[in-house]
Amino acid sequence: MKHAFFAGVVASALTLAMATTAFAADISGAGSSFIYPVFAKWSDAYKTETGIGLNYQSIGSGGGIKQVEAKTVTFGATDKPLSDEELEKNGLVQFPMVMGGIVPIVNIDGIKPGDLVLDGKTLAALFMGTITSWDDAAIKALNPSLTLPASPVVIAHRSDGSGTTFNFTNYLSKLSPEWKDQIGSDSAVEWPVGVGAKGSEGIANTVKQTAGSIGYVEFAYAKQNALSYTKLINAAGKTVEPSLESFTAAASNADFANAKNFNLVITDQPGDTSWPIAASTWVLIHAQPDDAAAATEALKFFDWAYTKGKDQATALDYVAIPESVVALVEKSWAGITANGAPVFSK
Repeated sequence: MKHAFFAGVVASALTLAMATTAFAADISGAGSSFIYPVFAKWSDAYKTETGIGLNYQSIGSGGGIKQVEAKTVTFGATDKPLSDEELEKNGLVQFPMVMGGIVPIVNIDGIKPGDLVLDGKTLAALFMGTITSWDDAAIKALNPSLTLPASPVVIAHRSDGSGTTFNFTNYLSKLSPEWKDQIGSDSAVEWPVGVGAKGSEGIANTVKQTAGSIGYVEFAYAKQNALSYTKLINAAGKTVEPSLESFTAAASNADFANAKNFNLVITDQPGDTSWPIAASTWVLIHAQPDDAAAATEALKFFDWAYTKGKDQATALDYVAIPESVVALVEKSWAGITANGAPVFSK
């Protein structure tokens, strides 16, 4: 069933639940494809428990930001936190929903998941187009026991505004001065080489269908599409594999308590077991929503996800937000008001 969520999906929107109840409309949201797999799991469970569905469009962080700003959805989801100025300008608040890991994925004949090891510098050179063949000396030096083909490298990157791209390029900027100076870090960049695809779904399908390709997605997409992911060398110089444990190790450094508006990027964290491209997804919602009832339903869903949705999140190798941070988040919800009163209280 997991595979069915992603097979052939390149459309700009995915509906998680269509039915409505007699008492409340489904919750509407849009944005990050990074968080889509766990939203899908949560949606099914929440619908069964409450009768209320989640209609979430997996259109990328940039699209989610635009839609919530335009008030066409109740909430947006982004893997790139908004600045204080952006939040204030649009009357929004943000808070973290989950953390997880972004992984390079490859389609190289004979290379199984976890076989290939890369480091940040080599990964940047691949995506810059300065490494063009899989048997390049830099890759062979990291993988002396592998037989690598002399086939060309095909780069797959996001074509839409993407928080996954922001975190991926943020990591590359930290490890490669050339990348930082020439390309930089943002939700959309001027890619030197490669083919674009929309959403993590699009990247997963492009790599699956293209021999010699490499892309980047949230770990759940790699697992559910049976794609070969790479290991990476982290900030401590250790070779690590993507897993719940390595994502949790990186996330353990996330000091949201001292991050204004929960604005904290967690790539390239210290620690022997930390996965180097760890990321968070934030929810964006209006501080003074026009539809207070819809905002209330959304916050009820998020409260449920923080507590009852932990197992579904960890089953997909996401890191659940710690209880201490959840307490801070839900305290901040007092600032989401209608007619001077909070729209949600426990």
